Amino acid sequence: MIWLQATRPKTLLASVAPVIVGSALGASAAGQWLWLPSLACLVGALLIQIGTNFANDAFDGLHGADGPQRHGPQRAVASGQITARSMLWATGAVLLLALIPGIYLAAIAGWPLLVLGIISLICAIAYTGGPFPLAYHGLGDLFVWVFFGFFAVLGSAWVQAPELASWPLAWWWYASAIGLQASVIIAVNNHRDRQGDHAVGKRTLAVRLGTRKHLAYIAALHLGAWICLGLGSGWSWPLLVFYGLGGAGHWLFVASREGRALNPGLGLAAILELVTAICIASWYA
Repeated sequence: MIWLQATRPKTLLASVAPVIVGSALGASAAGQWLWLPSLACLVGALLIQIGTNFANDAFDGLHGADGPQRHGPQRAVASGQITARSMLWATGAVLLLALIPGIYLAAIAGWPLLVLGIISLICAIAYTGGPFPLAYHGLGDLFVWVFFGFFAVLGSAWVQAPELASWPLAWWWYASAIGLQASVIIAVNNHRDRQGDHAVGKRTLAVRLGTRKHLAYIAALHLGAWICLGLGSGWSWPLLVFYGLGGAGHWLFVASREGRALNPGLGLAAILELVTAICIASWYA
């Protein structure tokens, strides 16, 4: 059970949403949906996210973060239920498994896709490990935006339509929107943990900005996603009304809560992202 919890299942929808969007975009351009490449993209994205979560659990435990003061779910290494060594071995195993769908996708769509995957694997470790852990220097949100937005969405579109000479501008806007929504998830996580992170020197944006400015930042993420959705869809009012209401409601939920009461905010953000992805995909179906 502790290993399942360490995968952080509530946040894994962040890997599902970009694959849905990217596959739908690529399939619309190619004229057919290639299900096996879509599945490979999904498996690869999930494995990279799980590997990142395992690495995060291990390195945060080694750095003294996620201790008893933590408001979120109990972390495996920090609680002593799994050793950091075992968690790092599991990280390596999961990331190696991610190479399998990556090699298959590179075989059908070209070697640049494999390079993209290798960069993602390196960033999975660099998120909280290595000499310059991204999350400890306020760069975790940027990593999430790039990986879950541009890498995952455009990579999934690429394998559907590898012969496409260039990607429509709308695809870039959708990729940015999905990435920003994924960043909302990590922002809520960091907002909840900001006091404990500050105590151990983990300088997330929530720590750097402070409570009020970070809440404004979360609002800006939602607004940015809304604008990108508008630019991508040609200002489709049903999509914009849906996300406008959903994003505003989510922000009000986060702004009115502290500590453990924020835990549902992560799952709500992930669900909002998934439903948005399904709406985009249905637009192109």
